[in-house]
Amino acid sequence: MSWRYAYLTHYRNNDKMAEQTTGRQLQRILHYSVTPCRPMLGLRRSECALYDVDCDEVYPRLYIGDANSAKNKQYLRLIGVTHVLNTAEGTRFGQVDTGHSYYRDMSGIRYMGFPMIDQPTTDISRYFYIASKFIENGINSGGKVLVHCMMGMSRSATCVLAYLMIARKMSAAEAVRTVRMHRDIRPNEGFLQQLADLDNELKRDRLYY
Repeated sequence: MSWRYAYLTHYRNNDKMAEQTTGRQLQRILHYSVTPCRPMLGLRRSECALYDVDCDEVYPRLYIGDANSAKNKQYLRLIGVTHVLNTAEGTRFGQVDTGHSYYRDMSGIRYMGFPMIDQPTTDISRYFYIASKFIENGINSGGKVLVHCMMGMSRSATCVLAYLMIARKMSAAEAVRTVRMHRDIRPNEGFLQQLADLDNELKRDRLYY
């Protein structure tokens, strides 16, 4: 390897490292991207109103929904959900009080819950890799995964974005645009910064792997 080649390689790597993702950048992408107005896959809008759910398939076999989506067992059976990830588990205001026992009468449902509140100071990053593995296992088994919180906008969306970045190797910007094509999401500013930090971490790992 010539000194010139080594210098150029070092320069390019440093240049890539300088392109740091920030939460503010992700906020701009969210602000300027538009979610097309469309009914949920396989259901007419009148039927959606009948089930009183707010749920969208944002990636093949992967859904983001609200608390009503998670609690409506008839709806879950209808769309064939096999895995439920509750990113707002608990009994406090803004949390969803389901658990393993709630789905006891639904054979085949696998459940996981994270006791989080939707605050910028919440450390959601501690769950990124656990959530990613749970979602990936569900999809790879041929199932369908519902990731939900109270509104299906912040905590659940953040975990799905992290999954797309970790398992599907998307950049944070690509993940945001992918999900926004199917659903209006609004992670809080603290969550966006944690996604930006994850994006920078993954870029470093892939750069030197």
